[in-house]
Amino acid sequence: MVKTYADISATQPELDELSKQYSVIRDHLSDPREDPIKTVEQWDTLRRKISTWQNLVELKFNQDTTNPKFIADREACDELSPQLTELDVSIKRILLDGPHRQRLQKEFGEQAFALWKSETLAFDPEIKLDLVEESRLAAEYNSLLSSAKLEFDGQVFNHEGIDQFKFDADRTRRYDSMQVKWKWFEENRERLDDIFAKLVLLRDSMAKTLGFDNYVGMGYQRMCRVDYNREDVAFYRNQVAQHVVPFCSSLMSDRATTLGIDKVMMWDESVHSTAGNPKPLGDHDWMIDRAKEMFDEMSPALGRFFRLMVQGELIDLKNRDTKGGGGFCTDFPEYGLPFIFANFNGSADDVRVFTHEMGHAFQGFCSRNQKIYDYVWPTYESCEIHSMGLEFMSFPHMKKFFGQAGDQFCHEHVIDSFMFFPYGVAVDHFQHLVYENPRATGDDRMDMWKEVEALYLPWRDCGDLPHVSMGGRWQLQRHIYMYPFYYIDYTLALACALQFWMKSQEDFSGTLVDYEKLCVRGGEAPFRGLAESAGLESPFSEGVLQKCVSFAKDYLG
Repeated sequence: MVKTYADISATQPELDELSKQYSVIRDHLSDPREDPIKTVEQWDTLRRKISTWQNLVELKFNQDTTNPKFIADREACDELSPQLTELDVSIKRILLDGPHRQRLQKEFGEQAFALWKSETLAFDPEIKLDLVEESRLAAEYNSLLSSAKLEFDGQVFNHEGIDQFKFDADRTRRYDSMQVKWKWFEENRERLDDIFAKLVLLRDSMAKTLGFDNYVGMGYQRMCRVDYNREDVAFYRNQVAQHVVPFCSSLMSDRATTLGIDKVMMWDESVHSTAGNPKPLGDHDWMIDRAKEMFDEMSPALGRFFRLMVQGELIDLKNRDTKGGGGFCTDFPEYGLPFIFANFNGSADDVRVFTHEMGHAFQGFCSRNQKIYDYVWPTYESCEIHSMGLEFMSFPHMKKFFGQAGDQFCHEHVIDSFMFFPYGVAVDHFQHLVYENPRATGDDRMDMWKEVEALYLPWRDCGDLPHVSMGGRWQLQRHIYMYPFYYIDYTLALACALQFWMKSQEDFSGTLVDYEKLCVRGGEAPFRGLAESAGLESPFSEGVLQKCVSFAKDYLG
């Protein structure tokens, strides 16, 4: 019986033995006389075991990016992963075209077949070595950022650590800290440009090998966007430009007045008042205790789950020098357990990131017993509904973390959420430009970023900050390097999460029930289907963002 994270183990698959097992599965699925349901269950057990190993290797590397064993394990995983993908795709092709499709589709639903089709279109054995190189380059970027030593205020920080000063009430300290941060990017620009140029050309080559015009088409297939396309995304980005950008521009004008400055500069964008933003009133352990109280009060299911996570040591939230950046949730499907990874820095972001990743973890746990592993997690834009939804559903409990500033935190969180829309679609638009012009130079890409910033973030002024003033803000965004086209998903989900928040203002308990039901569904339907099942309108529908803006204006007064 697994009790803690330390009890979880996974062994690297032995490729020859695994190939034999997959061969038997393929033979059975090709034979009309065999029971396909039982065979798929055998395959699913194998997949959960393999995914547990892959996720554990990636997590341990992020927990210490300098540990030689973790580095070696990650490199071995990167080498083996394309071969594991090849084995899986060989099964999926038989499932799509074999004699049992009708029965399996009735048993598992149409969504599984839509996912498998996308995954087969995005892979061919010819690109296996390219996938290994892609993983190596992404890890090189991750390690480079994690190795940063930023000297400021008599201390040495990593990127996550120094970010606490962007919330400082002292404008000069905000500016000075950003000078240090972006100077590092300026000094490392050549290497950052080189890594990204190699990634773009590699992805473009893979796409053309698979028959796509460029990586955009392949990227959409890899993301399993089965019920919307790039035209839908372009329409949605335009809706943001029409309805959200003007609202955000007015918010920035108000911010300048509140801060008593002529213009909001980049180093002012994260601060809402001259007193600075609210901060949690305690340290890591204190916050965990407050979170226990919050989730117990929200619902019995959330309370039990969070205590399971704490007692099982399935959370790693403290910032460390050699720890990978950012925050994420992963899982160990063989054990039916998730894991939350983040980097606390003493700012309000700790609460945001923690509740966000808790939403992911709760959903994964709720849907751990889905018939097939494909349905444990939804596609990415659907995944983010649960994470962002929990951020808003936790609003009534923010005084536990911020005291009398709890309402202020909620107010600022709503503002920051709307400010995120333009940035999120800017990242997406930028990636379309990049992969439609794969041979662009590093300077060209800087110009591309300035182009999308001017369209979606017209208020942004970087002054004389190094690197960002030249158009280099995008190089901090890990998703652009490591998870191409995974970013607009956050904004699509945000449009849904805001609807949960709006509904909760009238019926909190009923909305929480709808939220938990959505978590249980996992990924058994595509994005639009999942949203509609929870009573949410698709962000691709005209007028949805207008309603969200209108509601926020009333809330903010």
